[in-house]
Amino acid sequence: MTKGYELNEKDIDSVINWLKINRPEYAYPEFAIDMLEELHASVHTMSHEAPENLDNFNTALNRTIERRKQEKLADQ
Repeated sequence: MTKGYELNEKDIDSVINWLKINRPEYAYPEFAIDMLEELHASVHTMSHEAPENLDNFNTALNRTIERRKQEKLADQ
C-alpha cells in the first residue's frame, strides 16, 4: 500500500460488519484486508488515471451522507 493510509483494526472490523450484512460468506478478516487493500489501490489508480471519476464518486458519496443525515433527523 502507498503511504498515507495505514490498515488498522477499526477499518477491518468495520468492513467485517458490512460484510456480515451484505456478503456473510466473506465476513472474515483476511477477506476484509484484501478488500481494503484493493479499494485503496483502485482509488489511488483512479486519482491518477481518471480524477474526474474520483470527483464524481466524491460528489455521490456526499449526497449519500447528506441523505443519511436527513433520514436520521427525520427519525428523531
